[in-house]
Amino acid sequence: MTIINKELCNGCKICNKFCTVDAIHYLAEEKKCYIDQDRCTECYVCLRQKVCPRGAIQPIELDSFYKQFQHVISDPVESHGVTGVSGRGTEEVKTNDVSGRVIKGEVGVAIDMGRPGMGVFLRDAEKVAMAIAAVGAELAPQEHTPLAALMTDLKTGKLEEACHGYHLLSVIVEAKCKEEELKQVLEALQKVQYEIDTVFSLGLIIRTDEKGQTKVLETLDQLGIPQPHRGKVNVGLGRPLSLA
Repeated sequence: MTIINKELCNGCKICNKFCTVDAIHYLAEEKKCYIDQDRCTECYVCLRQKVCPRGAIQPIELDSFYKQFQHVISDPVESHGVTGVSGRGTEEVKTNDVSGRVIKGEVGVAIDMGRPGMGVFLRDAEKVAMAIAAVGAELAPQEHTPLAALMTDLKTGKLEEACHGYHLLSVIVEAKCKEEELKQVLEALQKVQYEIDTVFSLGLIIRTDEKGQTKVLETLDQLGIPQPHRGKVNVGLGRPLSLA
């Protein structure tokens, strides 16, 4: 946990502008700054950059699994223990040409929740995960995404109750579905977006045919979702047997 030592703080407010989620506030009656622990994501930006000239911002041992999870996912220089990937602990199926996680007839779904300045509570990540799982999406297991480590049931996307109040800088809900199920998955996302207190962006991992074409994008047109204007292309040079 990150705190501000009141004995050292002189209320200069230099630290305020460095917080990625506006969790550092100034208490006028005390002329001191403090950290809102409900908003803090333990990203350690204030600590790593040594933003306080008096050294008043100090770390306290992260004494629970959830606090450690919160820190690792929110701090971009940390690597997740299971996936070995830094940042949010997932490659978001970007290496599908060698991993083969999304095969022919499937669509990968990556829902990037939260952003600097806003963050995301895990209770909202649960709402999104459960919404798409309920209509047939297959959520990614723990070896692919850290969020699965908090799920009591991978088939439903239900998270452990004790983690709901933890605030992260951002987190990714990963899943895949059959091409014919994509429409209901997108419809579920269109509905749940009004039930959460943050923002998310949607990434689709789509396999094209030999001519570079796919009918999946037609589903976006049907739902009034703008087709993507940017993307990444893997040409399949590292293709495993599962993608043949």
